[in-house]
Amino acid sequence: MAGKVEKVKGQVEEVVGVLTNNKKLESRGKADRRVGKAKEKVGRVEDAVEKLAKSAKKKAGKVSDRAKGASHRP
Repeated sequence: MAGKVEKVKGQVEEVVGVLTNNKKLESRGKADRRVGKAKEKVGRVEDAVEKLAKSAKKKAGKVSDRAKGASHRP
């Protein structure tokens, strides 16, 4: 969801800028749209990193448990 609002806002500004021949509004809209896209990409990367970190933590816990179990064997 991160960035969607800016992306949509930028699209609206850009279209209104084109329709009204307002270059400043059109440019600001393009910039907002690009910022929104970038934030969406960053959000996806953050989600992927979080998922990877959870997976690594889970696997590390399993390895640790196995190591503890192995050290208690006679």
